[in-house]
Amino acid sequence: MKLEDFNAGTHIPQSGCKPFSPTAVNHLWTWEDPTVNTLLEQAGKALGELNAFSMIAPDVDLYIRMHIFKEANTSSRIEGTRTALAEDLSDKKYIDPKKRSDWQEVQNYIAAMNKAIEELEKLPLSTRLLQQTHSILMQAARGHHKSPGEYRRSQNWIGGSSIQDAVFIPPHHSEVARLMGDLEKFWHNDKIDVPHLIRIAISHYQFETIHPFLDGNGRIGRLLITLYLVAKELLLKPSLYLSAYLEKNKGAYYDALTTVRASNDMLHWVKFFLVAVKETALKGKETFQKILALREEIDAKLDSLGIRSANARRLLSHLYENPIITATRAAGYLGVSHPTASKLIQDLERLGILRRIVTTRRERLFMFSRYYSLFID
Repeated sequence: MKLEDFNAGTHIPQSGCKPFSPTAVNHLWTWEDPTVNTLLEQAGKALGELNAFSMIAPDVDLYIRMHIFKEANTSSRIEGTRTALAEDLSDKKYIDPKKRSDWQEVQNYIAAMNKAIEELEKLPLSTRLLQQTHSILMQAARGHHKSPGEYRRSQNWIGGSSIQDAVFIPPHHSEVARLMGDLEKFWHNDKIDVPHLIRIAISHYQFETIHPFLDGNGRIGRLLITLYLVAKELLLKPSLYLSAYLEKNKGAYYDALTTVRASNDMLHWVKFFLVAVKETALKGKETFQKILALREEIDAKLDSLGIRSANARRLLSHLYENPIITATRAAGYLGVSHPTASKLIQDLERLGILRRIVTTRRERLFMFSRYYSLFID
């Protein structure tokens, strides 16, 4: 099917409303618009450069952890959470009680993402994996009562205060299993020649249109993009996350998805998606470059600490994973006394590496602020 000839589906009257029944996607896709070829080439090139950096950067898994925190914060924020990245990096006891449910949702997202990436080392991408990931995402959070890990058994809707004034009504729940099965076949159909970036663009649209869960569809749908890229080895490390771009262009993102359903314009959505991949990959590459430059600069400063430089470098490895630290946490990580850890933190503060951000009666929090700032748009 040509992107230009796509028919998104039809509205089927059902129990007083008209759910949208989407067209299946597991088939050959072609296009005539040469812009798609150009954007596909640009996005693929940018993605390849990002992948190369994630392969050559020393201790890259440390930095990937921060990418995951950033993605969890941003993807959750699109759905209405209010915690800042610094709060999500902190222990729960430091979080305003009014924000703790938001903090928990972000922690669930991180746990869900890490488990899904781990599972991909043993199993192919599947709808079952998405269900398992959804189960972790929704545990002990505001949506814990909305059938975690299970496809919905009732009608949901998007926008509006009720189904009567909804912006969009996804397909009837009786269609969900069939549509998700078709989507999974599309991911693994070797009999059709469709580039992976086109497949995941269409897959994200289709997933969000099916809206298979009662809650958490936006977060799982965005996570699906990264899981697909890792599963198909376009990325060796989970280093590309589109949520920051999608949040910044939130109106255009939702409009592009809506335009497919309302006007059959899959071409517009695919172009939007390819631009998002290109821009995000280029920004990711730039972030890696800045991290490596900062690391070289910091390493030079640590030489001035003499015999304490070894422990300082060990602590910095921890700070690349999580740039917020307390003396208690540093002492536990390094296996030294609290006074020794406090003295080391003071040294790093004097060198301009750490900055005090919170002081309580019991604890002081410090931030590796220059590193943290690389992940703030």
